[in-house]
Amino acid sequence: VKAVGLDPRNDFNVDQILTKTDAQNLIQLCVTRLLDTANPSLSTIKMQVYFDMNYANRAELLSEQHRLLEGRLAPVVRGITDSHPRVQEEMENVYQKIVSYMLLSSGLGSPTDIEVVREVTAALQSVFPQTEMITFISLSKKNKEQQLKNLAMLVTGIRLYNKECRRGGSSIDDLPAILNEAIPSATRTVDEGLNTCHTLAHRYTALLESMQEDQHRYTQLSSFKLKEALFNVRQYEAFLCILLSDAITSVQEVEKMNVRFAATMEQLKNTVQNKVSIDTKEVFPLFVALSNLWTGFQDEILLLSFLTNIANNLQQFSEIQSQLFPEEVLTSLLEGVTVKSDEERIRETMGTRVNVSDFKNQEWLFPETTDNFDQLLIQYHGFCAHAIGVKGLTLPGNPTIGILKHKERCYVFSSKEAAYIFAQDPDKFIQLNVEKAREHAELIQLLELRHQFEYLAPYAQARNAGKCFMKPTTKCDSSTQTDTHILPPTIVTSYEWNEWELRRKAIKLANLRRKLTRAMQTDLSHMRRENSTQVYLPKDVSTQTKRDNSSSVPRPQIFLEGLRGGSSPTTHMVKVDLTRAVDET
Repeated sequence: VKAVGLDPRNDFNVDQILTKTDAQNLIQLCVTRLLDTANPSLSTIKMQVYFDMNYANRAELLSEQHRLLEGRLAPVVRGITDSHPRVQEEMENVYQKIVSYMLLSSGLGSPTDIEVVREVTAALQSVFPQTEMITFISLSKKNKEQQLKNLAMLVTGIRLYNKECRRGGSSIDDLPAILNEAIPSATRTVDEGLNTCHTLAHRYTALLESMQEDQHRYTQLSSFKLKEALFNVRQYEAFLCILLSDAITSVQEVEKMNVRFAATMEQLKNTVQNKVSIDTKEVFPLFVALSNLWTGFQDEILLLSFLTNIANNLQQFSEIQSQLFPEEVLTSLLEGVTVKSDEERIRETMGTRVNVSDFKNQEWLFPETTDNFDQLLIQYHGFCAHAIGVKGLTLPGNPTIGILKHKERCYVFSSKEAAYIFAQDPDKFIQLNVEKAREHAELIQLLELRHQFEYLAPYAQARNAGKCFMKPTTKCDSSTQTDTHILPPTIVTSYEWNEWELRRKAIKLANLRRKLTRAMQTDLSHMRRENSTQVYLPKDVSTQTKRDNSSSVPRPQIFLEGLRGGSSPTTHMVKVDLTRAVDET
């Protein structure tokens, strides 16, 4: 409905309320367009709606899958955590529920397979015997749930180790081998679809260019909906590129996990080495690591199945190409027409570049002057900004010619001439592109024109609208010089950063330690009004007396004379007392 209303050829004013006649005309146009099954434009819009409603990136898909798994396991978990067994039989029933949880949470084997149940029970009993059920029951609900998750990872790790040692695990699929076969097959299928898209896009572009150059060709091909078919192929190509990028990411993740899984398994084998008893601190982390890696393999299986399903379902929206343009018809139309691939068009313009001096008020970005040149957000999905509105073609842009930055948006061009023409009046050509998108509503999503049609933004784009895109960083040399201490210092000497010091000062100012508030009421006054009194506590008063006194004694000064002897053989010693009285000193 919005696509029909936006088309200027239908003469609808979207800013005004439709009259009854306009509403009937709108309904008729919508019905006619929906019934036109031979129109590639309708197939493109259906393709966009399908992809927007069903595609999710890796993080979103895995998060949703884990949430669904937890939701399916929630009744089992509640049956375990909410139970309070008293007798031995009830204990055994709860233990069997724990075994079922171990099996369901890991996804390794069928719960109806007796051999699998026995294997899980044996692995669980090796790390959590039934004698520990009393301790488990005494835990809180949150701790029970956490212990169940830890036990599930340990049991999964033990079963994977036993499978590696050929002691069990017959029901466990070899996920690494399955991924090594399935991922190349899925990638090959997407590559084949991309090659078909490239071939058709190059042929359609060549035919459209020949129509503009030769009036006879225009008359011959005007009845064919080449532009709509080109837009359909380009949109299918864009979606396949997204799926191929996700598949390549899966290949890289699987390669990393294969290496880590083999290393962890080898380390576990070296740690165990047929020992009778092993420290749990050594092997339990390895079992948990194996379990986490296996969960990663399961996630990649899910992602691969999701991507394959999306790719297969997208194919139905491009089948209209073979209906409108069978191979023999397309071959006959291409007689005498030179078909150029996107790579050939880019190679032809590799030696040309915009001369910045020819534009005084325009900013151009080049690889050597822009820091993050390869990560710039290019408008119109990387197609030439001039060819879309003027020719109605989706020609690949060549960034090496120069990227025009206009109003914080970046534009690329297919040739130097197109860049010069667009740069003379960018707003004019931007409006031409908007008008072209109004005529062909599928261009709104293909060219990523959500900023021009915000009320038509797809669900996925509206969801990610808040994400910041990387802006270009231009490299240049600059220098500045400022005076030292232009303004007088504004240091606040009374500033205090310590919260407790601020509290101490507040208490000191309020003087709360020396004041006390009292209130009282009586039986006769408590219904009348509130009374309160406040008094100051009495001060602590103290006195102290002190008297200093002293006395002294004579300082003795006694000398002995004659200790060294003399000329006589007999020594005569004389004691002389020179001590003075106290009152004489």
